[in-house]
Amino acid sequence: MVVSHDSQSNGTAVNGDAANGAHSGTIDCDVIIVGGGFSGMTALHKARKLGLTAKIFEEGTDFGGVWYWNRYPGARVDSEAPFYQLSIPEVTKDWYYSQRFPDHTELRKYMAHIDKILDLRKDTYFNAQVIGAEFDTKKALWTVKTSAGHVARGKYIVIATGLLHKKYLPEFPGMGDYKGELYHSGAWPENLSVKGKRVGIIGTGATSVQIVQELAKEADTLTNFMRRPSYCVPAGNRPLTIQEQKEQKGLLHALFKAGRHSFVGIPVLGTVPGKSVLDATPEEREEAFEIGWNRGGAGLNSCGYTDILTDKKANRIVYDFWRKKVRARMTDPVKMDLMAPAEPPYWYGTKRQPLEEDYYECIDMPHVEVVDLNAAPLQHFTEKGILTADGKEREFDVIALATGFESYTGSIVNMGLLNKDGIDLKDLWKDGIKSYLGILINGFPNTFMVYSPQAPTSLSNGPTILECQLDYVFAAIEKLEKEHAKSIEPTPEAQDEWKKTVLATTEGSLIPLTNSWWTGANIPGKKAELVTFCHGIENYEKEILKTLDGWKGFDIVHESVVPLE
Repeated sequence: MVVSHDSQSNGTAVNGDAANGAHSGTIDCDVIIVGGGFSGMTALHKARKLGLTAKIFEEGTDFGGVWYWNRYPGARVDSEAPFYQLSIPEVTKDWYYSQRFPDHTELRKYMAHIDKILDLRKDTYFNAQVIGAEFDTKKALWTVKTSAGHVARGKYIVIATGLLHKKYLPEFPGMGDYKGELYHSGAWPENLSVKGKRVGIIGTGATSVQIVQELAKEADTLTNFMRRPSYCVPAGNRPLTIQEQKEQKGLLHALFKAGRHSFVGIPVLGTVPGKSVLDATPEEREEAFEIGWNRGGAGLNSCGYTDILTDKKANRIVYDFWRKKVRARMTDPVKMDLMAPAEPPYWYGTKRQPLEEDYYECIDMPHVEVVDLNAAPLQHFTEKGILTADGKEREFDVIALATGFESYTGSIVNMGLLNKDGIDLKDLWKDGIKSYLGILINGFPNTFMVYSPQAPTSLSNGPTILECQLDYVFAAIEKLEKEHAKSIEPTPEAQDEWKKTVLATTEGSLIPLTNSWWTGANIPGKKAELVTFCHGIENYEKEILKTLDGWKGFDIVHESVVPLE
């Protein structure tokens, strides 16, 4: 058995002390940044603009974040160009994507472009997983330690570890007995060929959908173990020319600004804005749905009807349209009923909807099997494959675990982050997440997290929400520095009120009725709770900016309050 989930070893070669392992002494800086993806890179840039010193500590061997780790076949983003990029003018100036939905290879090239333009590498330590962080209340300084032996000291910490980083590896019985190749999607070996091989895939989420589309065309046989289907919608991916992107360059600032004033970060004008599904005639609905479907991406869900996620009758109408479109692309009646059943297994749009190109055609192929784990649960792994409860053993050369991640908190609670009283965040959050604004945490002075829980994160375009949060973070830091403040942290009462605010955004929504990684329900033993601010980026930004005036909800310690040593 092989379970590959270690650091990639094929990152870009790095130079300089900041990139090559342990440091001989304590690294002093103003801002310690944990994570080298979009958020960490942006944080370093913003810190420099304020004249602050900052260092990134990154577990991998190069920049990239989620796109550094996820190199499985078909991996690509489901936010479209030009919105899946940072709005930094010097970065956007000479960058051109090759397709509407860039793949993982191109996204790593984009990360390298950001690094080249902003010269971030000189202030970054790679192979440096943070394993501990403690706060000195007298000095108001954080000390951070890494697996490579670094010791860093700074006034502020920005936690930029991402939404989906810590891989979820279910403990299936007998996994250790399996003699074939076994890989989690988040640690897929590059250049792995499955030509002529028997492949098993566990899971049917977005990752599985992308893998199936690639491996079904190459494998001798492919078996997909499914608990419930995803409601996939067409991506509508296409090549992008440099010329059409050049023509768009002058509009980018306005487009990014419009994204900040939208719900998910991508401004879309619905075909029927502000109308109820139930108020439309069947002909009107069909026309609007078809336009959205043919547009691809988020087109169907953003066609403008207001009650798709709030009214069960409206939701069912959309599901029935989706089901009709999917079944028309398939020929196998058994697979049709598994992938697009007559009765929806959960409400439409209440868990992540993968984008696809030819997923249903791939599933429909005769050498592809779908195993319904509700009818025949997975019993255990064997030396040769997997045994299900119906007594059937299926043999595989390669098994892919598309079992997802411990979303939101997986990285944050596993980095040894201690509060000012020495209590680990993991213990403080075991009964539920508590934060203020989805950015700060009581008991953790000068600590900011981004792309985080209790924010619009899972419903947002990544660059848009992280720039929104980091604009707030560095506006707060700038204000603190001007006021000669020693530290900032939210009050317990402010955290409680923020949790109520987040929950209030889900009132009347169908989203809480579905268990998914959006609620943490995919992890056994983890408290399931809705941790998404569901009123969109624009409303979220309005809420958080209010707190800067008079430091609403915060305890601020100023220089004069701390006794001289």
